[in-house]
Amino acid sequence: MAVEAEKSGPDGKLWSLFKNPFGQSRNASSSSSSSSSSTLSSMHNVHQLGQTHESVERAALHSASTVSYVTKSLLPARRRLRLDPANKLFFPYEPGKQVKSAIGIKNTSKSHVAFKFQTTAPKSCYMRPPGGILAPGESLIATVFKFVEPPETNEKLVDQKSRVKFKIMSLKVKGDMDYVPELFDEQKDQVVVEQVLRVVFLDPERPTLAMEKLKRQLAEAEAALEARKKPPEETGPRIVGEGLVIDEWKERRERYLAQQQVEGVDSV
Repeated sequence: MAVEAEKSGPDGKLWSLFKNPFGQSRNASSSSSSSSSSTLSSMHNVHQLGQTHESVERAALHSASTVSYVTKSLLPARRRLRLDPANKLFFPYEPGKQVKSAIGIKNTSKSHVAFKFQTTAPKSCYMRPPGGILAPGESLIATVFKFVEPPETNEKLVDQKSRVKFKIMSLKVKGDMDYVPELFDEQKDQVVVEQVLRVVFLDPERPTLAMEKLKRQLAEAEAALEARKKPPEETGPRIVGEGLVIDEWKERRERYLAQQQVEGVDSV
């Protein structure tokens, strides 16, 4: 009985092997398939994480650009010109007459700046000069002319309000160049509105600090205009009579020789 049991043992094992010869291979394949599926799932997860990271970066960049744009739109533009007065144009109130105002303009930037005047009433107002180019630190006084219309009713001076407005724009230019108004049309995106000026009427019979300052600025503007009208002084040789050229160095030499001759005669 013991011998039969010993014989039946190996036969049972062999039979089981013959009965399921690919049992181990199935287990191996199932383990390999499970490992490959886990690898694919991990790669898929990594890809999803990468996409999520990229989308987060895009959203962050978009939000940053949006915040930067909103910040720039809310912040005031950097001024290139300093105006005096800063936001008003004072005119003497004389109905039915053309009156004058003045405003000082100074370039406070480190580059050449072109400026230009605009008004809502070009038929009754004009500026001198209407525009120009200022070097760094350069300044001038512009004169503004306006026709004061008579009041429709018997309103007092303090009740008079003008709907006319003036606007000063600036544009950064490259170096010293000739001013043309088309510069502001060609570079619209670089134009800065410096200030919108409102009109304030003054009583010419009443002495005030604003009226005294206006008179002083107008006098300076007229003096600068007269200085620009004068021809430049000649630095070369002067022409006297019909083609006679007098050289200053030659004149000095002749005076020196004449003086030496006089001194020689006196010594003798």
